[in-house]
Amino acid sequence: MYLAYDYPLLSAFWTMLWFFLWVMWFFLLFKIVFDIFRDDSLGGWGKAGWLAFVVLLPFLGVFVYLVARGKDMGRREVKQAIDQRNAFDSYVRETAGSARTSSADELAKLSEMRTRGDITQEEFERAKALVLTDSPSR
Repeated sequence: MYLAYDYPLLSAFWTMLWFFLWVMWFFLLFKIVFDIFRDDSLGGWGKAGWLAFVVLLPFLGVFVYLVARGKDMGRREVKQAIDQRNAFDSYVRETAGSARTSSADELAKLSEMRTRGDITQEEFERAKALVLTDSPSR
């Protein structure tokens, strides 16, 4: 039966180091596989060839891929991040822009509320003044 004192501290550090390297290896492997599929400059056979090379000979395949296409791999990562940011910004602009109403629309709604009797003439005049003074800041 092994107890804690049978497993020296240096062995624990070595075990943690190897575990960390093992996790990092799989992280790198998956990152390269995703990059192969993300690359638009490669055709179907090129992607199949790189994927077979990386899967069948993982250590050699990953290192050759990093040497041959590592710089472009970083550029594709940055381009994807920029594209995602631009898509998010345009979505926010569209959503925020559609929520705004023009001052003419607001005045039409106020006039309709006044004719229905929901608000008095005095309330209408105050709301109209607010809409008209607020409109240049939009």
